[in-house]
Amino acid sequence: MGEHHTHHEHRDLGVHTAPAVLDIGEDIGALVIYTGPELHGHEIEVSPRANPPKRGHGETRRTHTAVLERRVNGRSLFAALFLALQAGDYTIWAPNSNLPAAVTIIGGQVAEVDWR
Repeated sequence: MGEHHTHHEHRDLGVHTAPAVLDIGEDIGALVIYTGPELHGHEIEVSPRANPPKRGHGETRRTHTAVLERRVNGRSLFAALFLALQAGDYTIWAPNSNLPAAVTIIGGQVAEVDWR
């Protein structure tokens, strides 16, 4: 019955300078996807690869977050942060097929994907 969304950042498109608070450990990890400025404000979605939806059942559990501008060591970078994801393999719903579209989340660790 639609999509289920969990754990996403609020959409404040200003420059973020405060550190992100990750909720990781045991079987929960985090994901950062680095992007170029052209994706600023766009939402990126991920979904677990295990138990894909059955044919005719379009329901997929997706989590989404916005690409935000962050200031780190005096430099700007653009990134989508997924602060808490269950460990496992995920599909990244990329805006085009040339970008990496899969990632493995490991509990207690931060996975990084570079779309720049």
